[in-house]
Formats: sequence, C-alpha cells, structure tokens
Amino acid sequence: MPPSEVIRSRSNPLYKRLAALKERAEQELCLLEGAKLVEEALAAGVVIREAVAGRRAETQRGALLSLLRSNGVPVRLFDEALVASLSDAETSQGLLAIAERPRADEARLYAGTPLILVAVAVQNPGNIGALLRTAEAAGATGAYLTTGCADPFSWKALRGSMGSAFRLPLVGGLSVDDAVARLHARKLPVVAARADAVQSYDGFDWRAGAALLLGNEGAGLPADVTRAASARVRIPIAATVESLNVSAAAAVLLFEAARQRRGVA
Repeated sequence: MPPSEVIRSRSNPLYKRLAALKERAEQELCLLEGAKLVEEALAAGVVIREAVAGRRAETQRGALLSLLRSNGVPVRLFDEALVASLSDAETSQGLLAIAERPRADEARLYAGTPLILVAVAVQNPGNIGALLRTAEAAGATGAYLTTGCADPFSWKALRGSMGSAFRLPLVGGLSVDDAVARLHARKLPVVAARADAVQSYDGFDWRAGAALLLGNEGAGLPADVTRAASARVRIPIAATVESLNVSAAAAVLLFEAARQRRGVA
C-alpha cells in the first residue's frame, strides 16, 4: 500500500484489526490511542508494530510520526472520521498504534527493598489502570495481578495507567494462593487491607519491604486470603462512609509506605 494512500473504508483489513483489538486485546498485542501513550510506549522500549494517523495528526504530530517511521514502524493514513470511530474520547487525537505487550522479569518485582501491589480479582479496567499508575507514583517495585483481574493492557486500563503498565514490572494470571506463596518464599511481609482490621495503616512499619493485598470493588479480600497474610491494616474512615474505591485506598496505603521509606517523620 502506498504510504500516501488514505484509508476510508471500514471494510479495510487494518481497520477491522484495530476494531478487534479495541474490543479485546490479544495475548501478544494491545492497542494504544493518542500521542502521549505512544510516546510513553516508545520511551519504555515497547515494540510498536504499526500505527495509523488522520490528516490532522500528520500535521500536528509530525515529529512523533517521523520518530515512528525512523524506528521502522509503518504509519498508515486514515480518514479523520474513520480514526474517530475507533476512539472513545470526546475528541479523537487521530493516532492509534498496535504494540507488543511488554514481558516483565519477575525478579524485578523484588529489586532493592520491595514494595509490591497485589490486586486480587479487581475487575474494573479503569481501576486496574489507576492502581498501576498509583503504584508507580508511590515507588512500588512491581505488581501481581491475580486471576480475575482486568487485563492491564486493555484499551481502558491503558488509558488509566497512562504508561505505568509499560514501566512497572507486572506479573499476571496467577492464582491468589500462588502469588502469596511466592511472596512468602521471599520472606516478604504480606499485608491485607481490610476494613475490619485492628491496626491502622500508618501504624504498620512499611520500611523493610512489604506486599500489599487489595481486593476487588465489591467483595474485598476473601477470608482465606486474609488468613494467609502476615498482617492486616485498615484505613480509618468516617462512619457514614462504607468504603473507599480500591484505587483511592491504594493511594493512601502506598503513599504512607513511600513516606516511611523516605524517612519522613
């Protein structure tokens, strides 16, 4: 296909490929939308297979498209309406890319003094994205995403993590028992976040390394998972509020760990 040809039809095989990836990321590939996410992927060393751009993006994002082409990435031109039809954003940025999923070395989760997030059956992709972004911002060394979690490289989760899924070492697809067993084998304290715990989160010593277990949006952590933990902590909240969103709870807990690890009084 000549690089100057503009694709205008939804029957085009590449359009169909992009639409399928939007609905369900594949085992090896994921779909990126927007200049920021594409830039984050390139900076993280993620392999980009192919990109599509509208005419406006060709003008406004010329430097980025040139960078993609210089890295050997084919960039196809799409009609603006066709690109917009693949976007959930109110105003499409006119740029999409197909990328390979990064594969993390599990040993990286335990680098230095580990602070590991363990998401247990967190099903909302937006929450998964927010959890990963928060974990990276708080200095976590990695994350386990257990069976039942939303795909961190799905369309919505990637938008939520804004590049953190590319940089933070992730291991997914494990049972909760397997993840906890791996943590125990490394002699890392496993801390369960529970509303009924006695100890407040800021009374726990996070400085020597720990793994934080967070349950899903409705049920929280199962009782058997809680029993397998080394400690339980709670976030004190007003009696009129039943619970915090899982990503909000993660922010409170992980940034307390970050505060202690910086040695702040």
